Amino acid sequence: MDSVLAVGLMSGTSLDGIDAALIETDGEGIARPIAFRSDAYSDAARAQLREACALALLKERPRPTPEIEAAAEMLTRRHALSVRQLLNDAGVAGSQVRVVGFHGQTVAHRPDRGWTWQIGDGQALADALGTPVVFDFRSADVAAGGQGAPLLPVYHAAIAARLERPLAILNLGGVGNLTFIGADGAPIAFDTGPANALIDDWMMAEAGRPFDMGGSFAGTGHVDEGVLRDMMDLPWFDLPPPKSLDRADFTAQPVRGLAPADGAATLTAFTAATVAQALTLLPVRPRRLIVAGGGRHNATLMRMLGERTGIVPEPIDALGLNGDATEAEGFAYMAVRHLAGLPISFPGTTGVPTPMTGGSLRTPAGGTAQRSGG
Repeated sequence: MDSVLAVGLMSGTSLDGIDAALIETDGEGIARPIAFRSDAYSDAARAQLREACALALLKERPRPTPEIEAAAEMLTRRHALSVRQLLNDAGVAGSQVRVVGFHGQTVAHRPDRGWTWQIGDGQALADALGTPVVFDFRSADVAAGGQGAPLLPVYHAAIAARLERPLAILNLGGVGNLTFIGADGAPIAFDTGPANALIDDWMMAEAGRPFDMGGSFAGTGHVDEGVLRDMMDLPWFDLPPPKSLDRADFTAQPVRGLAPADGAATLTAFTAATVAQALTLLPVRPRRLIVAGGGRHNATLMRMLGERTGIVPEPIDALGLNGDATEAEGFAYMAVRHLAGLPISFPGTTGVPTPMTGGSLRTPAGGTAQRSGG
């Protein structure tokens, strides 16, 4: 298909806010980024989403409660506002946008039980914006036996198309995920472990801050290598890909009792150690480790990644890209691929049996069209 304008939206497991990106792409070649903005959640909105996640984790299958439905309504409304502000910043009319890729908010991810749950009303967002919306990107993959995550590898592969291989692109959000691209260009991808999530939880509990700015707090502490060895002593880390996890699968409990700065340092080292372990699962060692996501701003984490992997990590910004926008751009890219009937998940990325398009399409003013699976 011809290149079109598309908006991508991401609200990650760190629950820090909404990322919105405007790109131009045909869903096959590399996208041309046009505009990006990030809108932080208020403390009240973040607390509402945390409650929704806690309630969702208690369910055996997705079943909304009034609290979860209220969070979904708030989330959808906030996303609509972010899109309008993004387009206003870019001087682009909504009528010029072909599609919006709406990830929603993951409140529980349980592929082992055959489901994953992202809240957010695709139809309400389409009606509010007057623009077609593709959402619910993960469910079809999980229903077909895949992990439903990570999904960004299809965009990572486009980014890396002109780069020397083999290489790896590491995304450090609430959870870490790694995309390996070998000589044949076919991606292998999987979650590595917690990225920023445990550090953020620790900082809020011990320092009253939502995150460790630049890794400065962890930088004053000392890593407890004994605690770290215990944290790494989990069979999951040795499992071959594909594999994925939920933000709530790990807690900061193992570092309880350490001094606050030492706990932050140990959790930061834990993230770096999980990535180092993940690299041992790849077919060959990558020549480059390119890092996207909020974790790349953490200088202590980036230093520890270099020390524990033996590869100097490179911020994706060095490629002329915005590492804060990568996930949002990826969902814009995947929304266009959905319209073109192109796959977004693959056997080597999620473990799905065959490449799949995924996602559901909602058109404004009550019209509904769907493409899922296949």
